Amino acid sequence: MSRAALLVLADGRFPAGGHAHSGGAEAAVHAGRISGAASLEDFCRGRLHTTGRVAAALAASAALGVDPGALDAAADARTPSPALRSAARRLGRQLLRAARGTWPADELDALARRFPKGAHQPVVLGVAARAAGLGPEDAAHCALYESVGGPATATVRLLGLDPFDATRVLARLAPEADDVVAVAVGAARRVLDEGTDALPAASAPLLEVYAEAHAARTGRLFAS
Repeated sequence: MSRAALLVLADGRFPAGGHAHSGGAEAAVHAGRISGAASLEDFCRGRLHTTGRVAAALAASAALGVDPGALDAAADARTPSPALRSAARRLGRQLLRAARGTWPADELDALARRFPKGAHQPVVLGVAARAAGLGPEDAAHCALYESVGGPATATVRLLGLDPFDATRVLARLAPEADDVVAVAVGAARRVLDEGTDALPAASAPLLEVYAEAHAARTGRLFAS
């Protein structure tokens, strides 16, 4: 396992397209749900325990070698919003392109052939982590950090939030995130024996509603 590879994969500068997505933060700001550091922390905590936990379990499962097709179908079933499904596949396609150029591997090539329009991003993330020599915990940490790091970064631009305040939010959530990763990886290991029904299916209905409204808006700063 290479810690340096983990840093590369988790780095916001890795050309995987995440910078163009706010993780629902733009819609939440527009709706008045995020107005400062305190409400950003509440928003990110909600993502940790819902979409973040699901993404972390999907990524960990893929890193363990679970069939990406089965995981992609499970991700689809856990993403009611067509806008979010589309965004997840766009991000997956961009991540796969970056990963294939960074860590060439037969698994990544096979995933590209199987999903020419893109698989769900957490599934691609797990396969990329596996190609980079990383384990399920690493993949889960990457997925979970992305689920809150994107909104935190986006609010700096959307609200002019002090970057130190946004970073403090992430730091305060770190111990909680570690606990969520442990739960997600435990679920991923059960998938090996029980199938994808063992994956968490925590929902965030308001994020789904916001995503559809956001997709219809003009003058957006972020794609999702």
